Amino acid sequence: MNASDRLAAYRSMRDFGTTPEPSGDTAAPSTGGLRFVVQRHRATALHYDLRFEMDGVLASWAVPKGPTLDPSVRRMAIHVEDHPIEYVDFEGVIPHGEYGGGDVIVWDRGTWVPHDTDDPVAAVAKGDLHADMYGEKLRGRLVLVRRGPAKEKEQWLLLHKHDDHAVDGWDPEDHPRSVISGRTNEEVKADPAYLWRSDRPAQDAVEVVVGAASGPSDDELAALDRLGDDGTWTVFGRELAVTHLDKELFPGRAGEDPVTKRELLAYTARVAPVVLPYVRDRAMNLHRYPDGATRKGFWQKALPHHAPDWVGRWDNSDADAGETRTYLVVDEPAALVWAANFGALEWHPWTSPTDAPDRPSYALFDIDPGERTTWEETLELARLHRAAFEQLGVRGVPKVTGSRGIQVWVPVRRGPTYDETRAWVERVSRTIGKLAPGQVSWKWRKTERQGRARLDFTQNAVGKTLVAPYSPRPAPGAPVSMPIGWQELDDPTLRPDGWTIRTTAARLDEHGDLFSGALVHDQRLAEFR
Repeated sequence: MNASDRLAAYRSMRDFGTTPEPSGDTAAPSTGGLRFVVQRHRATALHYDLRFEMDGVLASWAVPKGPTLDPSVRRMAIHVEDHPIEYVDFEGVIPHGEYGGGDVIVWDRGTWVPHDTDDPVAAVAKGDLHADMYGEKLRGRLVLVRRGPAKEKEQWLLLHKHDDHAVDGWDPEDHPRSVISGRTNEEVKADPAYLWRSDRPAQDAVEVVVGAASGPSDDELAALDRLGDDGTWTVFGRELAVTHLDKELFPGRAGEDPVTKRELLAYTARVAPVVLPYVRDRAMNLHRYPDGATRKGFWQKALPHHAPDWVGRWDNSDADAGETRTYLVVDEPAALVWAANFGALEWHPWTSPTDAPDRPSYALFDIDPGERTTWEETLELARLHRAAFEQLGVRGVPKVTGSRGIQVWVPVRRGPTYDETRAWVERVSRTIGKLAPGQVSWKWRKTERQGRARLDFTQNAVGKTLVAPYSPRPAPGAPVSMPIGWQELDDPTLRPDGWTIRTTAARLDEHGDLFSGALVHDQRLAEFR
């Protein structure tokens, strides 16, 4: 039976004009082994959906109490209809009244290896499946055994073997957050930001819905407009003492007015809900220009003492004497507006989360043009990256910097160290550089590069950062570091500073958040060696 036939039951139960679930019309290519996913699903009753990739679909079981690492516990599991491979990425809200209506998070995900069989479909038909799990939460061997004869909605028994990964007393309810968004079911229900885009290739189909996180209301923006040069602005439920609102922070481009602080704050409030997933739970380095973009700025790493109590923060216990210990963490939109209010024109989150500061969740590729590098040469280098990632089976998410260059973020599963990530990026970068030897220099000092571009793999280090998507840059017109689609590298109108804080809203309205593929941390560096 082919995959399409195996999905007939799944499709017959759903109206894909209503539910955001994938239809299975486009199969996501498998790289690096068979995949599994566990979704925590609050429908009529809370349960966990355990799904294994096999024979082009996800064989699926509903587990009311969820899988566990405790080998003394036996769980009931109900064998349900096969689901499409694309379901490994599905997180969101199935509308009330639809089959399975309720909120869904990707509770765990990873790869698995069938044990004692090279035909897992036959093992399921026989009623005895042994699976070695390589997830973020589930590790070690799970066993599924059918109870009674084969039939529709048949009952199975799920258990974890006594092995090195077994943990007595382990309860899935003690680990309630999504492994791709960090959110709980309740947070997804309140803010269903993830949407499956069936009009995109499978590897790019998960999108953060622009506006799903509430932006500032029209009344809040109008209140900012009504303020004098100073005042108190209530936005996102927080009261901010805003100052010097009429100060010109960015000179205007030809034929345009300068950009004021009032305009910067309004822009920041509008994009803060979109930026938030990229900066949440991460230390933030700020490039401050309190006197405007025409004056010299400076880096602000330490959280200022005047920061209000509600602003998020993180204490780096590994900081040496004289190093920054307490950092800003933008865990709510108002915190980003607060940072912009005291002159933060650029926003640079760490590439590792605060709960694992030595384990990056992004591999960073930075195409840094030299003085002699033309824009067309920069585009050529970016196209070489595109080809390399296609060859390797890597999902990289590009953006123009808002200055002169192009950057690519590659989301990775937690595991590799910064040294390992940097070594992998260096290996890929040097391979790309060999294809453009006259354009690339590997010299550290800018003065020694003879005006050539640098593929800067050294940004993959603790505390080093690249500018966040949608962050302004300190240049005339307030250009923005804007996510792009890979196909836009072939658009002759593309420019590295082509979008500003005045044009970003229209871009988001038209295309959505093109960077949202960076939020799905499902790739392992080991798969690309």
